[in-house]
Parts: sequence; structure tokens; C-alpha cells
Amino acid sequence: MIKIYHNNRCSKSRCGLKILEDSGKEFEVVKYLENVPTANELKTIINQLGIKPIDLVRKNEAIWKSNFKGKDLSDADLIKAMVENPKLIERPIVINGSKAVIGRPPESILDII
Repeated sequence: MIKIYHNNRCSKSRCGLKILEDSGKEFEVVKYLENVPTANELKTIINQLGIKPIDLVRKNEAIWKSNFKGKDLSDADLIKAMVENPKLIERPIVINGSKAVIGRPPESILDII
């Protein structure tokens, strides 16, 4: 089952959702600001994406700039920051089986569906 970690207030996330809707495939929407992924779930997502935790962080968010920017943070610290402040998680994230992609640009979602 395809899964999208979605924030409806984000235009890229809405566009990613539309791509999934138009595909005609079944998918699950995870509103990650309401149903925050656990640290273990984030680790799994990061591994599926093949990136480092810092690459999943939205560095233009005010929370990042005021609380974390310029600090020497471990991967565990970054994951903890994202769990405690889910606005920091880049979006949308689409997972299909063992494949995952950050939908920026949203068309990159097409590569895994």
C-alpha cells in the first residue's frame, strides 16, 4: 500500500496528493502533524529514502532557525527534534513498499508509483 505523509497546508504536499489520486492506485494518507511518526518510524523512512536525517529537516522553518540552526546535532538529536516538532519534517514523503521519495518536485512521486 502506498503511503503519503501529508500536510494539507503545503502546496507541494497537496500536489503530491493529487498525483496519487490521479494515479487510481490505493493509498493511505498520514497527516503527520496530527499522527507524528515515532523515532523508529522516522529512522525507517530515512533509511528508505537513502538520506541522512539532516536531509529530512525543513531548515527554513522558524523552529529550526530559533532552536537548532548552527548547533552540532547528532542523527539521534535530529530525529528527536523532528518527533518533537513535526513541522520540521520535509513533505510530502511517499512510500511504496521499500521505495520512498520526498515529493519535491511532486513529479518525483511518479518514479515510485
